[in-house]
Amino acid sequence: MDQLQELATWLDAQIPPGRWHDKIYSYCERAGDGSFWAEPLNAWSNGAFHIAALMAFVIWLTAPASRRGAFELFLIVLVFVIGTGSFLFHTLANRWSAIADVAPIGIFMLLYIAYALKRFVGLGWGLTILGLAAFSTALWQAGQLRCGPTLCLAGSVAYLPALAALLIIGVVLALKRHPAWRSILGGGVVFAVSLTLRTFDKAWCAQTALGDFGRIGTHIGWHILNAILLFILLRAAILHGRPTATARW
Repeated sequence: MDQLQELATWLDAQIPPGRWHDKIYSYCERAGDGSFWAEPLNAWSNGAFHIAALMAFVIWLTAPASRRGAFELFLIVLVFVIGTGSFLFHTLANRWSAIADVAPIGIFMLLYIAYALKRFVGLGWGLTILGLAAFSTALWQAGQLRCGPTLCLAGSVAYLPALAALLIIGVVLALKRHPAWRSILGGGVVFAVSLTLRTFDKAWCAQTALGDFGRIGTHIGWHILNAILLFILLRAAILHGRPTATARW
């Protein structure tokens, strides 16, 4: 209970009471419009996460019993939650929905990195916890970086530790000839492209106009490519996360 109280106190310090519904105008498609459907493409493209989760669930459901682990199923559900949280933010566009957007993503990153270190790389619990602590510290530090009054790389700098972790783990798995190396390393490449699209959403805003529809930006590409990335990671966990399993897909 003490920890929950500390968390509540910290949140109140970050967002003073009465400001949870303050609007956030972060993306090209929304511009300065505070209405619910100001970001139709950004909002509906979150369906890609739901599709990714459902496709992964089919793989999980049809896999041998030895592969149908509860943790892998939890990761699948979490991807569905990611899509829902992001939909809320791209429609409501306020402070509390921003938390609904980023919190599931952060939880997934932490859990999957720990999973990859333990299940794929084969580290013991001690080294896995140390690796996760180092990753968490890097995430926190990257999230605090400022380039003047704004976050560096339009806030995308906060995701660079996750990109680095995927690429490093992918290379390690390739050297170990682990069957998941292509998924992890390939996922890192997909993430690099999606991160680029997120970073330049506003910078390329004027170049992404579609006639009367207006400017749409590149954030939609971040959603779609990240959904592909998460499906790749979920599939790798189901197919290669348990040593007793036999590949089917």
